[in-house]
Amino acid sequence: MSRKPVHLAVYDTFADWETGHTTAYLARAGFAIRTVGPALGPVRSIGGLRVQPELGLDDLRPQDSSLLILPGADLWDAGDRLAPFARKAREFLDAGVPVAAICGATLGLAREGLLDEREHTSAVSLYLAATGYGGGERYVEADAVTDRGLVTAGPTEPVAFAREVFRLLGVYEGEVLDAWYRLFHDSDAEAYAVLEKAR
Repeated sequence: MSRKPVHLAVYDTFADWETGHTTAYLARAGFAIRTVGPALGPVRSIGGLRVQPELGLDDLRPQDSSLLILPGADLWDAGDRLAPFARKAREFLDAGVPVAAICGATLGLAREGLLDEREHTSAVSLYLAATGYGGGERYVEADAVTDRGLVTAGPTEPVAFAREVFRLLGVYEGEVLDAWYRLFHDSDAEAYAVLEKAR
C-alpha cells in the first residue's frame, strides 16, 4: 500500500538536529520525506545547512500528506514570519491530518490558538505563557505529548518526539516502540535485540 509523504517544514534558522531521528526512521518505514519552505528558494538551518525546498507552503495540501513536521527555529521567537506555517498546521488539523511540532514551533502553535484545547508540552510552561495563549491549564510536564493528532515536544527531546510520531503513524508499537526509545534515548543495548528480532 502506498503511503502519502511526510512533509518537513524548512525555513531559515530551523533546528536541523530536532527532527533527524523522526525523518530517518519514517523513511526507513517507507514514508517519502518532502521538504516544504516558505517558497521554493533555499533556506539555511541553524547549523548552516543549505536546503532547497521541494514545495512552497502555498502548494501544500493536507490531503496529499501523512503528517506535517514543524521544527524549532530562531525565527519562531523573532516575530511572525513563520505564522503561515502555524496557519497551515491549523488547516492540517482541521482536515484530520496530524501535525508534529517541537521546540519553538510550539510557540507558533500557541499563538495560533492550536494549544488552547489540547494537552501539550514545550521547553517550559513560561515560554508558551508569554504568548498570552489560553491553554496554560493543558500544559503537561512531559518529554512529549500527543493529543488529537498533534504531537508537541521541547527542544531537548528529539527522541521522545520521534517516539510519539512513530506511535501516531503506526510505524512501531508496543515493545518494539519501547525498545526503539530505550536504545536511542537510554543507550540500552538490550533494546537492540528486540528491534533486530522485529525486523
